[in-house]
Amino acid sequence: MFLSNDYTLSFTQCFVQMYFFLHVATTEDLLLFIMAYDRYVAICKPLHYHRMLSKKNCILLMVVAWVTGCLNSAFATLTSSNICLYTNTVPQFFCEFKAFGKISCPNAGFQLFTYMEAVIFGFGPFFCSILSYIMVIIVILHMKSSDGRRKAFSTCSSHLIVLSMFYGTWMSVYIMPPLKDPRVFELTLSILYSTITPMLNPLIYSVRNKDVKRALLKMVGIKVK
Repeated sequence: MFLSNDYTLSFTQCFVQMYFFLHVATTEDLLLFIMAYDRYVAICKPLHYHRMLSKKNCILLMVVAWVTGCLNSAFATLTSSNICLYTNTVPQFFCEFKAFGKISCPNAGFQLFTYMEAVIFGFGPFFCSILSYIMVIIVILHMKSSDGRRKAFSTCSSHLIVLSMFYGTWMSVYIMPPLKDPRVFELTLSILYSTITPMLNPLIYSVRNKDVKRALLKMVGIKVK
């Protein structure tokens, strides 16, 4: 679309795009919470880690995340495709769920559904993740060894950065009240959570890897022992 400068999509193409975007966004949302839970178990209940997060349980959590993403996306896409629209121009750079609320005829049910989506799949996992990290911080602060505290914080830092970037921008778009002229603000936030954050994820996580650090230092000409 960017190369051809043709921003026209058929009705079917638009909702196929919406379905896959919502699917992966919901799944990532749940996976971020699962990662927070993993950190909670590893630091707060280390002796029970292999029992609580066994291979079987990890596979189950993964399947639940993907199936939930699939079902939620299908339901949201079907709901969006059945509302009455007063224009065929979507005020967003992709077929985004909330953007359809701006071009739909007055529909209190759809607006309520939009905020429910934000609360259940935005605020809900975010609150649970924050709760997990509150418990983690409490345990870390009670550690007597400063080296142990440093290592514990180090294992959580990458995920906390990604968590803040993803939820901060995503929830700002979905939960903030309507503005008179929100186009530029919402477009900027949408680009952050849909494009920039996923691109930065591999870099943020890999920087914690000692081999990656060593390779980056060599690349910029710094000698590593």
